[in-house]
Amino acid sequence: MPLALLALAIGAFGIGTTEFVIMGLLPDVAADFQVSIPTAGFLVTGYALGVVLGAPLMTILGTRVTRKRMLMLLMGLFIVGNVVSALAPVFGVMLAGRVIASLAHGAFFGIGSVVAADLVAPEKKAGAIAMMFTGLTVANVVGVPLGTFIGQSLGWRVTFFVVAGLGVLGLLGVAKLVPEQPKPQGVRIRHELAAFRNVQVLLAMAMTVLGFGGVFAAITYITPMMTETAGFAASSVTWLLVLFGLGMVGGNLLGGKFADRHLMPMLYVALGALAVVLALFTLTAHNKIAAAVTIVLIGALGFATVPPLQKRVLDQAAGAPTLASAVNIGAFNLGNALSAWLGGLVIAAGFGYTAPNWVGAVLAASALVLAVLSGALERRTVTAGRPAAAQAAESAAAVGPGESVPTASAPISR
Repeated sequence: MPLALLALAIGAFGIGTTEFVIMGLLPDVAADFQVSIPTAGFLVTGYALGVVLGAPLMTILGTRVTRKRMLMLLMGLFIVGNVVSALAPVFGVMLAGRVIASLAHGAFFGIGSVVAADLVAPEKKAGAIAMMFTGLTVANVVGVPLGTFIGQSLGWRVTFFVVAGLGVLGLLGVAKLVPEQPKPQGVRIRHELAAFRNVQVLLAMAMTVLGFGGVFAAITYITPMMTETAGFAASSVTWLLVLFGLGMVGGNLLGGKFADRHLMPMLYVALGALAVVLALFTLTAHNKIAAAVTIVLIGALGFATVPPLQKRVLDQAAGAPTLASAVNIGAFNLGNALSAWLGGLVIAAGFGYTAPNWVGAVLAASALVLAVLSGALERRTVTAGRPAAAQAAESAAAVGPGESVPTASAPISR
């Protein structure tokens, strides 16, 4: 494994911790600022929208410097945002800090995906991308539960100071391990934007929004759901997040392994199963053991879609992958924002803390529909684009020996 992948995973670990740790601290933050749980949910929505906006903006700015230097600048921005959140005197300032940190998120993973894919052979690209994203998934096994425990024990502000420290480690890792690369040459905004005229790129990004949104519809409000509905103690949320993280790690690695060989079938299975599991979560959330198992499955199935979706965007936007890759990271977080907002709406409407699970199931099912449509369009394109010689060969195989086959060069006898 190239050491550069380890460096990218270190940065991803810090970013993943700050993205997800807010789930376990949402009630504490809401109580400290004296706002409702749905209002505190804007810390998730605001972060996600910041990623959506920051991904293309920071990536475009990054074309002016080397990829290594840009990754280091992004980690610096991430550190500043988390310090602002930790010191925030009012809710609005904390929200601003979350947005500042989020601006680094999409570009880091987008540029990092391109770097990771370029470090390995073509048949190992999805696996390399998955290796980078392992940092994000491991953050949910170690960083997020530990951050939640620290926040519940010492205060949530301490957690964000610790997360800023993780950003420093990520910065040092990139500086030490990522090799120097030349500044991207010949990168033109018009050329990069051309990738978005490809319907398959747009479909992959829509699948990203809806599929990953299904995961966050449930996970954003996991703390009140598990304490109020399942009957877990607040301290148990830490271990539930560990289970979610373990599912993420396993799903991410499996998704990377199979996406290099069976990309679309992997998406069909993962998205279909995710929709079913999220729908069942409305029932299993009332039982501690069943709820814990379901949380593992949501993490595994949700993150099994990450490497194949990211690789599909890179494949379909092969001529201009950098911006498309970063925007797809933004699409993951647009799904987070959408689902967090929708989940807050159904809770505020009085449908209970399990209602976001239905929202997630519908989103995941919608992503599956788009995946089937994308696969059908691809098959039709391949069939329509076959050379005439190939079609003639198939026709020859279909007729018996001694029979003549019309060709493009000979007129058909009448």
